[in-house]
Amino acid sequence: MKLSAIIVAAGSSRRMGFDKLEADLGGESVLARSMMAFEATPSVFEFRVVTSLNKFEAIIATADRLGLNKFVETLEGGAERYLSVHAGLSRVSREADLVAVHDGARPLVTPEVISKCASAAGDTGAAVLAHRVADTLKRGNDQGEVAGAVSRDHLWGMQTPQVFRLELLHEAYKAVLERGELITDEVSALEAIGHPVKLVENLEPNLKITVPGDLVVAEAVFNSRRAD
Repeated sequence: MKLSAIIVAAGSSRRMGFDKLEADLGGESVLARSMMAFEATPSVFEFRVVTSLNKFEAIIATADRLGLNKFVETLEGGAERYLSVHAGLSRVSREADLVAVHDGARPLVTPEVISKCASAAGDTGAAVLAHRVADTLKRGNDQGEVAGAVSRDHLWGMQTPQVFRLELLHEAYKAVLERGELITDEVSALEAIGHPVKLVENLEPNLKITVPGDLVVAEAVFNSRRAD
């Protein structure tokens, strides 16, 4: 099945203190690493980057320099993540069977896990890369104190990519926009129309760069992979 991808890169990096997508990871930017993973995935035939207007020129130059032939365009993102995804979705080629949505700030994604998600979505219509929650979870109160335990049974942390049959994601976004619902990821959009989403367990690091310490961890993982 032919896979199109939307890489979301329109965040403000407020918690980072600088543009995390431009941070160096093994000689290339965080965003470039995400783009390179989709370029190297056999089932991907095109991908777009949704970002802010001031980044268009740099992203296009990076794609040219790296020879990313599957990169087709940059698009302006919206005020909220789901609006950025909707902007990308409106431009996906009709040739696509599946569409993947990926956070550009997850640079450790690999072609192997992208392909696993695409395969699951091809079978079920919708799939998300995820990890089992391993931490002990507690509920807090308004005073910032522990108020009780939360069972971690059946709890999963959502990652990206999240992959869907193209027509199904169109349907989900149509419903969400008509209802005026605010969603934080595409799994939530599928939940809104009552369609199940297959969990694809990821056993590899795939952290989202959010704070400076995340770059240290990502660099260690990247160097370890390169050594192998």
